[in-house]
Order: sequence, then C-alpha cells, then structure tokens
Amino acid sequence: MAETRRITFFIALTLFAQEATWNFYDNQVPALLRDHVASAALVGVLMGMDNLLGIFVQPWIGNRSDNTRTRWGRRIPYLAVGMPVAALLFLLLPWTTSLVTLIVVMVGYALVMNTMRPLAEALTPDFIAPDRRGRTNAIVKIATSLTIIVASLISLFVVDDHPRAAFAIPAAILLTVTLVLIARVRDNESPAYRAAVAEDTPGEARSPVRRVVVELLTSRDRRRVLLLLTVFLFGGAWFASRSLMTPYGMEALDLTRGEAGGLTLPSGVAFLLAAYPAALAAERFGRFRVIAAGMAVFAAALVAGAVAQSATGTIVALCIGAAGASCFSINAAVALWNLAPSSRMLGAYTGLYAVTWYLGGFTGPALIGGAVDLFGWRWMLLDTAVLATLAVLVVLRLSRLQKAHA
Repeated sequence: MAETRRITFFIALTLFAQEATWNFYDNQVPALLRDHVASAALVGVLMGMDNLLGIFVQPWIGNRSDNTRTRWGRRIPYLAVGMPVAALLFLLLPWTTSLVTLIVVMVGYALVMNTMRPLAEALTPDFIAPDRRGRTNAIVKIATSLTIIVASLISLFVVDDHPRAAFAIPAAILLTVTLVLIARVRDNESPAYRAAVAEDTPGEARSPVRRVVVELLTSRDRRRVLLLLTVFLFGGAWFASRSLMTPYGMEALDLTRGEAGGLTLPSGVAFLLAAYPAALAAERFGRFRVIAAGMAVFAAALVAGAVAQSATGTIVALCIGAAGASCFSINAAVALWNLAPSSRMLGAYTGLYAVTWYLGGFTGPALIGGAVDLFGWRWMLLDTAVLATLAVLVVLRLSRLQKAHA
C-alpha cells in the first residue's frame, strides 16, 4: 500500500508538470495567434494542429516503450530526455516574431509533448493493479486539475505585465520535476514490466503498433472501438471549450486578455472536488453509466452558460461542466486499460487513447471555430454542447454492450 501511494505521487507529479505547460499553452497561445490571424476558425485549426501530430506519434511511442527493455525500465528513459526538450521549446513560444516561426515552435513543442504524456500515463497501469486504477487515476487527475488553477493564476497576475516571462514559470516546473523523476523512479520494478519480460520469447519479433490496431478493429468485441469513438467526440467538445475560451471571453464578454484567461480558474477547483467521488461512483454504479451521466452534465452546463451569457454565468457553467467532465476523465482511460488484451499492450492502448483524445482536440476547436464564424461568438458554448451530446449517445450504446458482455 505504501508503494502504491509512493508511485501514485510521482506519476501525479510528472503529469502535473506536463499539464502545467499544456494548460498555459491553451490559455495564452490563442492570444499569440490573434496577433497574426483574425479568423476564429483558423485559430481553432492552428490550436488543434498540435493534436494532429499525436495521431502518428502517440501509438508509436506507446508501442515502442512497450517493447523497450532497459535497467531504467521502458518509460523513464524517454521521459528523462523529452521533458527538458519540451521545456526549452515552450520558453521560445512568446519570443517568436512571425506566424511562421510561431507555428514552427508550436509544432516542435507539441511533437515532443505528444510523446511524453502517454508514457507518463502508462505508468499507472504499469504499477497499479486493475481494481485500484480508478482511485489512482482520480488522484492523478486531481493533481493535473491543479494545473488549470496554476495556468489561470499566471494569466491573471503575470501575463498582462510580463507576457514573455510568464512562460518561464511552467517551464521551470517541468524541468524540476524531470530531475525528481530521474532520481526516484525506475519502472523496471513495475509488475507490468516484469510480466511483459516474462512473456517475452527469445528471438521473437517486436509486435508493431499496426498489429495492435488491426486486432482492435477486427475484433468482434466492439466495446473498445465505441469507447474510443466516445473519447474522440468528448475530446472535441472539451478542447473547444478550453482552447477557445480566452477569445470567447474577449469577444463575447468584453473581458481583457488576462481576465478571459482566468475564466477557467474556478472550474479547476470544481474538477478537483469531483474527481475522487467520480472514481468511487464508477465502482458502485459502473464506469460507463457514470461516464454518460458526467458528459450529460457537461453538455447541460454549457447550454445554461450560453443562455446566461455573462462572466459570472460562464464561470458557473464551466464549474458545473468541469465536475461532469471529471466523470469521463477519471474513468474512460481506466476502462480502456481494463479492456486491453495484455500487459504488453498497455503503452500502445494508452497511446491510442491519447491519439483519439487529441484527434478530437484537433477536430473539435476547428469545427466549433467554424460554427463561430457562421453564427458568432455568442453561441460558442451551445455549439460545444451539441458535440458533447453526441458523445453521450455513443456511450449509452456502449453501456448496453457492456451489460450484454457481462
């Protein structure tokens, strides 16, 4: 039990550092793009472009790490190199002077970070037994939800006066945590790593990621495919609500850039408070039922926010929506891990989850941004709620399949 708590702390710390840069990126890079482009749709496309890279990178790096064998394990060596590189690229973002250089740095940062997140997340199923993964993932998500607060506080108190120096704060966090991780964690000690080594056959060819994908798509068990479709749809809705929130606050609510960047601050607290109860509720009522209920709450909250269009109404809507979204965020990855056929596929499945999530993150902001160009910023929250409702319909079908399978 003590070892479980120890490794949970370090996993949470690693993802906290990564998400600190990602959330600040979502808060402030749209404003950097607005200095060069006027179209909301184009801003949405460029903000989602980084997620498109994950389609190719994340399953590959997850599968590659599954097949890596070193004295440090199979995840830590990649994290030790990639996280400092990502911090350096993040520091360069506010110093770019043209749209081209900004996009180049965005792509470089996103490319490196897309390789880091699935590796850090895969440490949970590597170390934690299936019956404890929900609670562990809840603790990890509570830690990462704090980064919403961190990013918002930096936006509120630093960005307006020091727009470039503000980027150094998340980068410093990322570098510090990298040193701690290198010193304290070796995932060659994890149960999943030992099980994978035991399953290795001398001279056996490494299983390529395409074999994992083919098995997933051709299997008669459609639960994994439907779960990934749910991740795609809800990912689109979530990323649209986050990456377009700063320009929404500036255009629809007449806020300053710093004030608009701080709209998500209270919702971070709401997510934190709802995360652990969401894990407990899933253990009692079923993961898919809780996921569906949470996404429905998220959609309903955005509809209410579109009706009560004010800074206060938006903050309340985001808080309620974040509490609902926690039911998805805590339980969806755990559900996919528990459906994985083998411990040798945990990294690949973590990568597939991340790819689907970020593919939604690419499509959602662009789609909602296009709707904004057609109907105006006033209806941005309502447009996002429609996308979330589609995810609810898919997971309801998945829940019926799960009952039949049981």
